[in-house]
Formats: sequence, structure tokens, C-alpha cells
Amino acid sequence: MKELVPKDKYGVFADANDTARVDSLYVAKYFEKEHFHVLRDIARITDTKSGLSEDFTQSNFERTFYRDSTGRKLPCYMMTRDGFTMLVMGYTGKKAMRFKELYIRRFNEMENFIQTLVTARKDFPLLTENIRLLHENPKPYHFSNECDMINRIVTGMTAKQFREAHGLEKGKSIRPYLTDDQVRMLETLQKVDIGLLVAVPDYEQRKRYLEWYKAKLMEKTA
Repeated sequence: MKELVPKDKYGVFADANDTARVDSLYVAKYFEKEHFHVLRDIARITDTKSGLSEDFTQSNFERTFYRDSTGRKLPCYMMTRDGFTMLVMGYTGKKAMRFKELYIRRFNEMENFIQTLVTARKDFPLLTENIRLLHENPKPYHFSNECDMINRIVTGMTAKQFREAHGLEKGKSIRPYLTDDQVRMLETLQKVDIGLLVAVPDYEQRKRYLEWYKAKLMEKTA
């Protein structure tokens, strides 16, 4: 399965459709179960006689394969939050409860990350793609900090502040509500910032460069 955000140490990741998922191999590891027992549990709850709808099963349990240390191709599953919840519902004991809580927290964090990435990608597609290339394991702030910086320079406020000021729903792109000049400036600064991310690691220094560049552009059009 193609990954938008790579697996963390608990096997939670974002797939190419912006959905948080978890690898059954990691669930087996952290819940201290043999993987074939986890596969057995998944087979039981996804059986047509289990009571789960076919739509739920197809949406939340994706069968795929991995290669073990000997090179054998073996089955595993990539589960959504709902699939994971259905699977571990019957896992009991203090340790199981602790890991259920941990995974719920990781799903929340990954889903917040996906929302940040999706929102940033709408307005800054080139920038977000290059941030992903620069950081092996990008964090939400890698995207939000950079996008907020450019939005502040151009509009005087972050995207969140802009949405609040204009009564827009959370996560909605602000681009359709900007002037043509603001959109052009956003596009220009996005391209400049892509180069600065490599050459100038310091955030404040990048901000000063972009502010200076914007001022120069404004002088030329004045």
C-alpha cells in the first residue's frame, strides 16, 4: 500500500487516500500476540457470518502482503481506526488497555496531521511536496509553520485566523477568498521558499528573506 506518511514505530501511517491506518504486524507486536492469531481474529470478525456488513469490511480491512526474513510472501492487513477498534475490542488486561489508549492517541495525532497536510496541500502544493522530500519523517509543524509564515506575510494573518475572520469552516481553503494579487504573491513566495528550505535552515532568517523579497516585488509594481 502506498503511504502518504510513513509508518511510525507503532505501525500507524497515512495511506495515499489521506486515511490513517495501522499495520496488523505492529498490532501483533505491541499487543504481544502471534501475527497468525491476529490474522485469525481478523478472519473471524470479517467473515460473512460475523454480522459485519461487507461495506464495513471492505472499507476498514485491506489485505496486503509482506516478506518475512526468509523472503516468503505472507498476508497482513492495513486497518483503519474503525477496523482496529473492532479488532482489539475483545483484547483485555491492563497491558491491552494501555496499548488501546496509546493507539487511539496515535490515530488522533495522525488524523490531525493528515488534516494539516491536506489543508496545506490545497494552498501550497509545491511547497508541501518539497517539505515531504526534505524530511524523512515530516511532522505537522513542518507544514503548518511554513504555510502560516507565507500567509502572514501576504495577508497579515494565518489561514486559521483568516477563516475565523471571514466565517469559513475549519480546513477550508482560503485561496478562493484572496485577491488575484495575493494569490500571485503566495505562488511566488512558495517557489522562493522551496529554495530557502534547503539553503537557509533557520526559520526566522527565511521569514526575513521572504519579507524582503515581497517588499522588493511591491516596489517594482508600485
